[in-house]
Amino acid sequence: MDAATASHLIFGLNPQIVATIIVVVCYLILFSEKLNRAVVALLAAAIMIFTGILTQTTALKGIDFNTLALLIGMMTIVGICEKSGMFQYVAFWGAKKVHANPRGLLAVLAIVTAFFSAFLDNVTTVLLIVPVTFQITEKLKVNPYPYLILEIFAANIGGTATLIGDPPNILIGSSLNLSFMDFVRELTPVVIFTMFVIIMIFDFFWGRHLKTDSRRRAEVMKIDESKSITDKALLAKCLSVLFVVILGFIMAEHIHLNNGTIAICGAAVLLMLYTWGNRHDEREAKTAEALALVDWTTIFFFTGLFVVVYGLEETGVLKLLGQEFIKLTEGSISKTMLLIVWVSAIVSSVIDNIPFVATMIPMIKSMEAELGGREAMMPVWWALSLGACFGGNGTLIGASANVIVAGLAQRHGNHINFIRFLKWSIPVMLISVGISCAWLYIQYFE
Repeated sequence: MDAATASHLIFGLNPQIVATIIVVVCYLILFSEKLNRAVVALLAAAIMIFTGILTQTTALKGIDFNTLALLIGMMTIVGICEKSGMFQYVAFWGAKKVHANPRGLLAVLAIVTAFFSAFLDNVTTVLLIVPVTFQITEKLKVNPYPYLILEIFAANIGGTATLIGDPPNILIGSSLNLSFMDFVRELTPVVIFTMFVIIMIFDFFWGRHLKTDSRRRAEVMKIDESKSITDKALLAKCLSVLFVVILGFIMAEHIHLNNGTIAICGAAVLLMLYTWGNRHDEREAKTAEALALVDWTTIFFFTGLFVVVYGLEETGVLKLLGQEFIKLTEGSISKTMLLIVWVSAIVSSVIDNIPFVATMIPMIKSMEAELGGREAMMPVWWALSLGACFGGNGTLIGASANVIVAGLAQRHGNHINFIRFLKWSIPVMLISVGISCAWLYIQYFE
């Protein structure tokens, strides 16, 4: 950025100070939740332009349209797939595979939640799994609490496994042009191991106390999971498109297409199949209904956030922060990795990890030249992903999925107390982040 031009445009004020003030105020309002987050981000982006920090042209350069396309495409696909009942089918099917044993059910529901979270957003996953959990636990007459909090942890841990599982991964992957398979190779193994450890811990403390009688187990075994499938034709279409889209993500680096392009194309094909053969008015109504399933608040939040963070980047604020970070870690990549994973986890346990990761990405990029380049810095990037995603388990407000589960539990008369949740969430976060540190260190520095 031309500092002299910026100074003139904002009446002689230091552009770095102005940009920092805009971001700090924006984030404080976001964390207070006094205003809609999309409105806050868009207003802050507008102020970046009105004060001269950015021009309209440079503001558009800051928007990562690949990320937006990936989000819109996957939200559309998932929204249509949800209508088929496929997710509820898998949950009931899994419960019957362990013969409705409450102890086995604890592991099954956690695994199902983690698996779906790797491909869906966490909020959608828990919205689908939690009602099924209540339905099964009510029939078995067992305490739903351990199932619910383990599903919270599973959603946040499972979402870390892939490029599309959690927004921080989408941001990191798009910014660094990483492939779907890059995330699978580097993160899926540690996610699987972490889930195994957490499930074993819950089985030790809760599993042996979860008991029911054969009559109640028989009631669950009578559930016909096939009735969860509301539209078999739609299910076939959804599975076909999902398979091709996931295959596209895997092959993206070979077919030279961005993940956003693949997701949007998949959404368009599924929309066509979803409305095929309908009358004109029905087709238009179903298309509008499907597009309404996209979380446009999140899309516009990301749009504004990209511009706000780009203002910090253009004024050199993030480069200065990167230099201070290098001094703090003495230029050691291993120290930088450990610091990033713990800072990310702690911060993400109390605030939204999306603005945090969006801010950290250009800062870490500014450090690459002095720390050996992109390849040498990859442990730091994976540390950012693991810390930000696993950190969501730290508190009840650490991730949107946590809040959603607490709300659903409240409706069913099962209050999830903030302090009681901490007794489980803090140890789980510490264990999972500790495993991440050990995994990264062994992978890259042993």
